[in-house]
Amino acid sequence: MAEKSFKYVIAGGGVAAGYAAREFAKQGLKPGELAIISKEAVAPYERPALSKAYLFPESPARLPGFNVTVGSGGERLLPEWYKEKGIELILSTEIVKADLASKSLSSARGDTFKYQNLIIATGSSVIRLSDFGVQGADAKNIFYLREVEDADKLYEAIKAKKNGKAVVVGGGYIGLELSAVLKLNNLDVIMVYPEPWCMPRLFTAGIASFYEGYYANEGINIIKGTVAVGFNADSKGEVKEVKLKDGRVLEADIVVVGIGGRPLTTLFKGQVEEEKGGIKTDAFFKTSVPGVYAVGDVATFPLKLYNELRRVEHVDHSRKSAEQAVRAIKASEEGKTIEEYDYLPYFYSRAFDLSWQFYGDNVGDTVLFGDNNPASPKPKFGSYWIKDGKVVGAFLESGTPDENKAIAKVARVQPPVENLDQLAKEGLSFASKI
Repeated sequence: MAEKSFKYVIAGGGVAAGYAAREFAKQGLKPGELAIISKEAVAPYERPALSKAYLFPESPARLPGFNVTVGSGGERLLPEWYKEKGIELILSTEIVKADLASKSLSSARGDTFKYQNLIIATGSSVIRLSDFGVQGADAKNIFYLREVEDADKLYEAIKAKKNGKAVVVGGGYIGLELSAVLKLNNLDVIMVYPEPWCMPRLFTAGIASFYEGYYANEGINIIKGTVAVGFNADSKGEVKEVKLKDGRVLEADIVVVGIGGRPLTTLFKGQVEEEKGGIKTDAFFKTSVPGVYAVGDVATFPLKLYNELRRVEHVDHSRKSAEQAVRAIKASEEGKTIEEYDYLPYFYSRAFDLSWQFYGDNVGDTVLFGDNNPASPKPKFGSYWIKDGKVVGAFLESGTPDENKAIAKVARVQPPVENLDQLAKEGLSFASKI
């Protein structure tokens, strides 16, 4: 039952923790001042790799290849880097109790960690079918993807069930990315989701029809408008069938479930102000408790561009919010001020030969432009969102770096638009003029 004290503690060892550590090192840090406490057994890494290159059939990505901060073009922070900087990486350690009043965290092993400043970077946990009491959801070979350990198990199953049948439950980020990577591994893939089209939180029907058509051309079968209500297993306890609400039964050697996540805020409930499912912060990621900051998935923060409080689950925000919190901590120590967080929402994905980026807000009327025929040899298309006569969001598939910068600028500047038909005709050239 050891007790350790640090000036700064980061609770959580994901993307945000790694970027925060780099920012601390940039701002000036004495050895022994900072500790990162992580449930995982490895140094912080770029989580998006898990649903993409980690599962590739040829030359799959492996650690330390995607340790942070390579995802944003920075150097790889290997475990040795933390040692060199005097940062204590406390791995394979689960925090089970947080007492913000006494500034202490307790681990499952009974160790206590005291701090002066705490950054809550606990991220999200996956929502499981067993949370809803789905029959047979505890069968073997039903997978969720959040951590390296999950990806390792899925990778082993892919190899063991060569040319087998995979059912992907969910049509969001994880569903689309994993369906593609399972297909690349020569599995027979069926996607199942209840919504009328894939990625409904972001895609319009016009955008989604392209990806559904493209996936169908790649040999992925899509079943919409129904959900998995049960699983049958064989004598070894391995999943064999997926039962759907509409009565269909699908054969399956592997099932991957991607139905969303929940911010991990339980440890702090009742001790810190919450809003919109997350921990409420200001523009410097300070919470209602002095010396406590919250970043990434768990933070509900003021989104300056839209003058409202939001919670954003994306790697880009995890990186940037972590850096902002560290800059704020260091500035307050020196009696200085920094600029408020002014975030432009950004989402992206890559699958097969496709790559899309989205910036801004997906509200209001939409205008689709370009070639969104999934059978085209080189499809390239996009969409604008228009609210109150201004472009507030922009999406682009297969953009060049300069074109992606142009749509980001449009979403930031919010130029006025008078004629939606004219905007559809101009398409990408509208963004290039801004």
